[in-house]
This record gives sequence, C-alpha cells and structure tokens, in this order.
Amino acid sequence: MKKKKILAAVLAATSIYWGAGTENVSAYQSIFPNTGYSWVGDPMPFYDGENFRIFYLEDLRDGDMGFHPWSLMTTKDFTDYHNDSRVIPYVNEEFAPDGALGTGSVVQDKEGLYHAFYTGFNWRTTPREHIMHAISRDLVSWQKIPEDSFQGSKPYIYDDTFRDPNVFYNEDYGEYWMLITTRSQAARGVIALYTSKDLKKWENQGVLFDNDMGSDCNMECPTLVKYGDYWYLTFSDQWPSRVVHYRMAKDSKGPFVKPERDSFDASGFYAGKLAAGEGNLYLTGWTPTKWDKDDRKPTDWAGNMVTHQLKQRADGTLYPVPVTKVTERLNKNEVLKPVTQRGDVTAEGQNYHFGGKGYADVVMPRLNGIKKITGHFTPASQQGKFGLMFNVGPNQTGSLNLVFDQEKQQVAFYNTDTGSINKAKPELSVPVSLQPGESYDFTLLIDGTVAVLYINDQMALSTRMYALPEHQWGIFSSDSEVSLTNLQSSTL
Repeated sequence: MKKKKILAAVLAATSIYWGAGTENVSAYQSIFPNTGYSWVGDPMPFYDGENFRIFYLEDLRDGDMGFHPWSLMTTKDFTDYHNDSRVIPYVNEEFAPDGALGTGSVVQDKEGLYHAFYTGFNWRTTPREHIMHAISRDLVSWQKIPEDSFQGSKPYIYDDTFRDPNVFYNEDYGEYWMLITTRSQAARGVIALYTSKDLKKWENQGVLFDNDMGSDCNMECPTLVKYGDYWYLTFSDQWPSRVVHYRMAKDSKGPFVKPERDSFDASGFYAGKLAAGEGNLYLTGWTPTKWDKDDRKPTDWAGNMVTHQLKQRADGTLYPVPVTKVTERLNKNEVLKPVTQRGDVTAEGQNYHFGGKGYADVVMPRLNGIKKITGHFTPASQQGKFGLMFNVGPNQTGSLNLVFDQEKQQVAFYNTDTGSINKAKPELSVPVSLQPGESYDFTLLIDGTVAVLYINDQMALSTRMYALPEHQWGIFSSDSEVSLTNLQSSTL
C-alpha cells in the first residue's frame, strides 16, 4: 500500500501528465471503428474487468515530425465505442527517443496501478528502438518514467529491432513476463523473454520462441495468453505473408506446437493481439486503407480496427467467429427483394438454386450502414465458383467479389470484374474445406468500406472495398451447381 501511495503522489504532482480533455473525446457506434479523422494502427487490447480498453497506435498522417501516439477506445460490446484519443503522446523533437511510439501492452500490478510498456522509436538515434514505461491510475492519464527505459542486451544488440513488449503476470512462475520482438545473431526473427519481480528491473531469459516458418522475418506484436488448458502465442509475420499466426502449448515456456492451420485471416487483418475477458477470447487487429481511397491501389499502414472472437475446439485449436455481442446487436431483419435475376437460377423466398450452366446471378438493392448478411451455401459438385459480388454495375457483374473456389479449396477476394475471376489472381485468400453435399454457413459483417466474411467456423477474410457502400450487390455462380438457402440481412 505504501508503494501505491508514493506512486499516486508522483502522478498527482508531475507536470508530465496527459489524459482525456486534451484531445477529441467522442462516443459512436461502429463494428470496425476508426476516429473519422485518423486511422487505427496496432491495437493493444486490455480487459479491465468491466470494459475492453483498446489502446492503439493512432495514424494521423498529418506530416508532423513525430508520429503514432498511443490512443484509446473503450467498449463493452464491440459496437458502442468511447474514444479518448491520445493518452500517451510522442515527443515532437528531432532526437527524442520517443519521437514515435510503437506497440506495447498494459498490465495492472498487485496494488492496482496500471503500467504501459511500449516502444520508443527514432530512426535518427542508435539504437533506434527502446522499451519504455508509463504508469496510470485510470488508464487515461499517464506519466512516463524515462529512467525505466532499456535497450536490447546480448545477443539482441546487433540489430535495430527491439520492440512490441507484451507484459503480463505469469502466475505459473510467480513473475512478470515481457515478450519482445527482436532478432538473433543468426539474423533471424525471434521472440525474446524478459522477466521481472517489480516491473522496473528486467532480466533477459533468452529466446522464448524461434522463427519456425522457414523465413528470417520479424514476428511482430506477440501475445501470450492462457485460455482453458492451453497457452496461445500469437504474432504477425512482417514478411512475406503479413498474417497473424498462432502456436499452442501446455506450458507458457513451450514447447509450442504449430497447428495444421496456424492463421485466422489473410493479410487484410494485421497486428492482431489476444485479450481474454468475460470467459471469451478475442483477437483485435486492423484492416488497412488503400492509397487515395482507390480499390485498385496498394494498401497503406493502418486503417480500421477489426476484432474476431476465437473459439476453441476439443483438441485446443482455435478458429475465428463474429463477436457474439455484435451479431446479437445486429438483430433488425430487413427484407431482401432482388432487383434483377438472370441465367440458370431459380428462387423461392430467400432460397436460391444455381443449376451450374454458365454464369448466373441475382442482384440485390444498394448497401448502406452497418449490416450482417448470413446464409448457407451447399455445393452439389466441385465444379466452378460461386460467391458474393459488390459494386454491381449495369452489366450485372461486380468489380469486387468474395469467391468460393472448390477446386483450390479456398475463399478469395477478387478486385476485378466477376466475369474475369477465372483469368485473374485474387488479392487475398484463405484456405477453406469445401466438399460437395455439405452446407457452409457464412456471416458477412459490413461497416462502411470494411467487410469481413466468416466461413463455417473455419476462417475469416477481412477486406477493404471503397466501392461497396451505396452500390448494389448480389450473389452469383460461374459453372457451379450450388444452393444458397436462408439468405438474410439485418442491421442495428
């Protein structure tokens, strides 16, 4: 208690103090939020016992010398958000060690004080990256503790990569753990382990996890969380795939096992970090924007926050589903009345059967607002392709398509015309088992220009579609005999 009182006095007296009231504070509804004036980079979710406090690197794109302050969104249900904006700022000075902030984490000590550990970055200094520390009583107002900063020790001093501290109290070993993204002397990405008894002095315990993907990539934004009988380690490969991976173990020190399907989504979802709360497990990351808000151009860094809920199979493996609280909120059913229909397709209410002869489609009215679209696909054979199309034009094809491909056993996002998907390469894809005669549930969540497809308790596919809002959409088949049953749309 004495320690708590001393630290509280320091917080009250310090002039280096930030919090709500100095930046934009707002409340709004969204399932894939950003602020409306900036973009969400690497999220750092923390469950405080009542709310999910989702800290994130705010990408302002304002031309300032410094960049990426820590900002904060708070939610109970991943639909209603309160935005506290910047809570830990960067220092806008040329050689400041925290001229930019990087990813980290928040932990609460045994006396109730909150600690943020984060990356300080400046490309003008050597080394470029440090681990830095700040404290808070309320998760909004933070005081930096510069004297607690530290840089990589051997063998992690040969590269400028030393970042993304993930800190938690490990009850199994009675100490605080810090996972750090760094590189070994072999010039390969590793996740290092540092431990502490007091959250001030940290000791290097060596490599917790070595890159097992056959590449030398950095493994960014690691998290290690116990859920049920397993410990789950997640990380994002910085190259070449840029997807979120996971490993599982019965002990927090490993050995970590690579599941057969070791990812949850494609590269439209990055920097995902785990958070457990209310008996559930969540993975929060971001879906990127694109240059000039143009579907045909490359992706930027940062975008909208996207959260998957993770479910656990009997063997401990995980799979993504829509957040239950979100799907429960999207409960106002809408009547889907087709605009046009052509080709080898028959309709009966909200059920459609494509006969598989050539190309056929059904066009639906314009999309707007926050939507949940659900249905069940049942292919009769492994021939052809089928799926959902968006930005449907006068020729009744879409420029953006979510395609179920039975031959390749995948679901893919095509940024090309529906009539050209047989000759084009997808922009994104995830592996999915598709067998004739079996029914595949899907849920598509839409908010603005972000659409996330969940496929039959297998995978998710997060996408950016600038031409989606306020345009018609539809369902289609290209040489595939398939039934789509119980097609429904709902909103908030």
